[in-house]
Amino acid sequence: MMSNLLKKILFIDLIRGLLITLKTIFSRPVTIRYPKERRPLEPGFRGRHAFVREPDTGKERCVACTKCAQVCPSQCIHIDFIINPETGARVLIKYEIDALRCIFCGYCEEVCPVNAIVLTEFFEYASFSKRDIYFDRETLLKNWDDFIIQYESKEYLNKFWYLPGIQRQRLPIGKREPRAVLKTSESFKE
Repeated sequence: MMSNLLKKILFIDLIRGLLITLKTIFSRPVTIRYPKERRPLEPGFRGRHAFVREPDTGKERCVACTKCAQVCPSQCIHIDFIINPETGARVLIKYEIDALRCIFCGYCEEVCPVNAIVLTEFFEYASFSKRDIYFDRETLLKNWDDFIIQYESKEYLNKFWYLPGIQRQRLPIGKREPRAVLKTSESFKE
């Protein structure tokens, strides 16, 4: 009882708190000053969505298989296609991603048999308009162009295009031996 009274009179708890504050004033800060200092991104970081543009044709790789829309847990991918009567192949008409609903799990890029969709390392894309965050086909291609220009290496190979731990014979042909996308200085426009 006497020790509690002595603690209250001498403000021992307050002095302990002030000593902790005094000690941390002279130590290095834990946080970084974000706009000026940037933390290096970890391998496998998942940011803004993009369609991989083929350097040869300038078009996206997507074959409208709709696997990405089926596997998406947040149901943020919407795809429309038609079937070409001559070849029987699917032709992509509409591909849209609502990035505000996306949880950035990366299932879409893992399941894509032709490595058409990628979550780039670009993470600074805040907007005041919802329309700017709703990515359509053209926006996804533009996102790829913006990303690949900033990419440092001459070729891009996403680490999720080949999933370790799965036998290569069980993967789709495009995933067995994923090919890197070569960085070109040309910008394709339709």
